[in-house]
Amino acid sequence: MIPTWHGIRVTASSSCAHGVQSSDKFTFVPVCVGGLRQRTMASVPYYDHIVVGCGGVGSAALYWLSRRAGKGVLGLEQFKLGHDNGGSQDHSRIIRLSYHHPRYTRLLKDSYQAWEEVEKESGLKLVYKTGGLDFTLKGPLEEVMEDYAKAMDSQGIPYERLDGPEIHRRFPQFEVGPETVGLYQPDGGLVDAARGNAAHIQLARAHGATVMDECAVLGIERLKSGLILVRTGKGEFRCRRVVVCAGAWVNDVLRYVGTKIPISVSQEQVTYFATPNIKEFTKDRFPIWLYFAPDYILYGLPIHGNTGSKIGIDYGRTHVTPGTRTYTPDPVREKASIEFLQKYIPRSLGPVLYTKTCLYTVTMDRNFVLDTLDAKGWPEIIVCCGAGHAYKFAGLLGKILSQLAIDGRTQHHIDDFTFNRPAVTDPNFKLDFYLGGNKEDTLMAKM
Repeated sequence: MIPTWHGIRVTASSSCAHGVQSSDKFTFVPVCVGGLRQRTMASVPYYDHIVVGCGGVGSAALYWLSRRAGKGVLGLEQFKLGHDNGGSQDHSRIIRLSYHHPRYTRLLKDSYQAWEEVEKESGLKLVYKTGGLDFTLKGPLEEVMEDYAKAMDSQGIPYERLDGPEIHRRFPQFEVGPETVGLYQPDGGLVDAARGNAAHIQLARAHGATVMDECAVLGIERLKSGLILVRTGKGEFRCRRVVVCAGAWVNDVLRYVGTKIPISVSQEQVTYFATPNIKEFTKDRFPIWLYFAPDYILYGLPIHGNTGSKIGIDYGRTHVTPGTRTYTPDPVREKASIEFLQKYIPRSLGPVLYTKTCLYTVTMDRNFVLDTLDAKGWPEIIVCCGAGHAYKFAGLLGKILSQLAIDGRTQHHIDDFTFNRPAVTDPNFKLDFYLGGNKEDTLMAKM
């Protein structure tokens, strides 16, 4: 039994005491009791801002916070930096101005600019514009592409309408005919995701930020001083603001403040093929692409980071938890990808280089969460959930998070990403997985 004197509980390790703690407040008294060394709460390291999770969005938040707060920023990553347990570590991720709703197209130009600022400061090339092609078969699926066209029109984003023969003329890699229609947007391309994450972290350190990996969060509490105490496997830290970018582990963090986000975590995958026709699928000859099928969207990218063409299926709906995901590719989806390429892009095929898995963490309406926990009584905590399609926005989302943390506001339009919406507040809200069209008017309702 640990002895208590005058409301003070003494804690000790096997070799020496680490301090005494008031039973009614977290204040450590700098005196010795019974030979045990005491410490004050003031000795607990303090940072203005703590970022939890240093993946795509978290590393960007760390960078943008460090540009303004310097040494007052701490980043915490539960795994090693650069790990592939989450959703943002690979050679490439798509970036594009073509999107299904104005809530996203109005952010995308600024997303490109945010990446450009990181490129300028780092001297590294991160974004490669290859052009972007959206295509589908004539019929009901055209209505989904019209949502993309309208969303681009709303922001004055230029694009071209292409029929199948014109797609094949410009990009003979695509075996499509008059039954196909498409939209081409010249600014589409890819972001070097692994390099982008690393650049954000290294630049944040250059600005004075501290980054600790293999440092899981084990608790969050509010001190009577008004500061937040974050407990980790490597010690305790005080701060004014906590920015949570924990991906599939977001609710593991939020449970410490008594809340959670309704999310679905799934194991996804991409496959790289060792095409013998390498030159046809380089970034200067082959665009990023999306194909709208009745039940899902397929997507692909040119060669980058290795020698393989890349294909994936958006949100394959293999529901897991971070603890149950297997890292084992799904042969059914791999087969579906091969069959699609045999029909539409046959020269991209070759032996499978490898299939890589990752995690999607999606909200019930597949829209971002980007908001404080003010309504839950924790205005000091800011949360971002990228809903399985955030990497292209990562630089901008990090900037917005820094503005919310430092200024309490942002000039960017994020009203659609609050906690106060049915997909977050209604426990009976049905998952809307298809990333196309409005929630009230999805493809599934049209078919």
